[in-house]
Amino acid sequence: MAKTIINNTSQSKPTFAELFTPKLISILKEGYTLANFRADAVAGLTVAIVALPLSMAIAIASGASPAQGLYTAIIGGFFVSIFGGSRFQIGGPAGAFIVLVSATVQIHGMEGLILATILSGLILAIIGFLQLGTYIKFIPYPVIVGFTSGIAVIIFSSQIKELLGLTLPGAEPAPLLEKIPVIWYSLPTAEPMTITLAIGTIGIICALSRLRPHWPGMLIAVASAALLTIILDLHVSTIGTTFGDIPDSFPMPSLPDVDIAKIMAVLPTAFAFALLGSIESLLSAVVADGMTGRRHRSNIELVAQGAANIASGLFGGICVTGTIARTVTNIRAGAHGPIAGILHAVFILIFILVAAPLASFIPLASLGGVLAIVAWNMIEKQAFTTLIRASRGDAAVLLSTFLLTIFRDLTEAIIVGFSLGSVLFIHRMSKVTAIETHAPFVVEDKSNNTIKNRIPYDRASVNNREILIYRISGAFFFGAAPSIGSVLDQIADTHRALIIDFTGVPFIDSTAANTIESLAHKAKRKNVEIYLTGTKHHNVGSELFSNGIKSPLVHYAKNIDEALTKLKKKPVDGV
Repeated sequence: MAKTIINNTSQSKPTFAELFTPKLISILKEGYTLANFRADAVAGLTVAIVALPLSMAIAIASGASPAQGLYTAIIGGFFVSIFGGSRFQIGGPAGAFIVLVSATVQIHGMEGLILATILSGLILAIIGFLQLGTYIKFIPYPVIVGFTSGIAVIIFSSQIKELLGLTLPGAEPAPLLEKIPVIWYSLPTAEPMTITLAIGTIGIICALSRLRPHWPGMLIAVASAALLTIILDLHVSTIGTTFGDIPDSFPMPSLPDVDIAKIMAVLPTAFAFALLGSIESLLSAVVADGMTGRRHRSNIELVAQGAANIASGLFGGICVTGTIARTVTNIRAGAHGPIAGILHAVFILIFILVAAPLASFIPLASLGGVLAIVAWNMIEKQAFTTLIRASRGDAAVLLSTFLLTIFRDLTEAIIVGFSLGSVLFIHRMSKVTAIETHAPFVVEDKSNNTIKNRIPYDRASVNNREILIYRISGAFFFGAAPSIGSVLDQIADTHRALIIDFTGVPFIDSTAANTIESLAHKAKRKNVEIYLTGTKHHNVGSELFSNGIKSPLVHYAKNIDEALTKLKKKPVDGV
């Protein structure tokens, strides 16, 4: 069966315009009609209705004010849609950032958070312009599932106080292991009316998602809770009693106080924001591609996320990223392109200018119910159970990331999960790489899928113990080099020639090249000639040559037949 080999290096590289043209420009070039605008307007209004309660809930859970959540949704939706590389991406505050943002506020204060947000925007823009967006998407799937599931657990645990209306003896601890005892001992202070509002909010959202999935369940649930609070004059914690009234105007941009010491203090946090933001936004764009059959431009998407974070920080907002739930809502509402995201930001701005005082009556318990639903939806339950059962390696990566996210640190969880995933991949790739011959030295080094009764290259060489022919198949890299090298090192003094065929090797790295170089020096001391064949395939020869593996240390031939012919013309000790 013939094999089709795709060599990315042979394809022409995309131009700067192809990489960095925002999708908005592409949409306008295609021709934008009134019907397209109507579709985008309906989708933008639908997403704004979903984003209103969600943005305030995420901001409150993050240690910011509800107004900051609304500013972030406006700025994020506007800049991500104008400059972004996805047709349908909706930017704004995301649940994945709650833990990081909350910890940053506690350590560095609100000014430190805003500075870290601006710096993360600069980092994201640099990552995009350096065209590193493609590499960020290489995060293993078990890491993503474990990470998002861990964040979901943390989000829910952060809302237990609001859901039950607890009165804590002091500030609520951030670490889960410290939080659980405090909440447990505070259970007697639970308020029945607060619990009722929380359960009612969750119940309305769940019921409408089943019975009327196209209705804005979150907004209806929150508005109903606010209406009950006003009519019945309920004495529960609301946005107004906790944070005061939401301003009915939009703030002017301003820079936080900046000095080198502050920058160095928040720089690690800024890198964490940038890493998480890039993963979240590109994952959201990939989900949108899968639903629509479109293809996003990852690098300009990261530049747009960077611009959105810089602008959000200047207007007093928090971190911006692409949001999967709102992006999916945008697509299902029939959006045509990025103008839907721009209009979603405009509609939220209109709410602030016209109806901001009404938000003061929203109970915190109802927003806690909204985040409880968000946390539940964030957990990819089927994917989690599938990965646990799939293999021990995937389960180890998943559980390590999940548990470290909950009990340690988000950045540490991603780094450890990615490292374990990489080691697992290297191990699996090394198993695929094989070395074989018509007379193998060690049985266990023979590939598991070797075809039985393979016809030798030259039947005359089967009985000639002075000439050995080996074929290496699969990627020859540092993970496979030790096992391959252990076989090649078993050349005896009685062997006078060794042919190593690289036709089945798509890639070779410097470690593997060093293995061949060491073998060549040993062979030279034993007066064994080495011929390397098939090295023109996938430019393996250039890698070997650049590592110093050249004549007279070794000889090169196009194929095994040519190497055998050269050996016969130049007999070695009777060959």
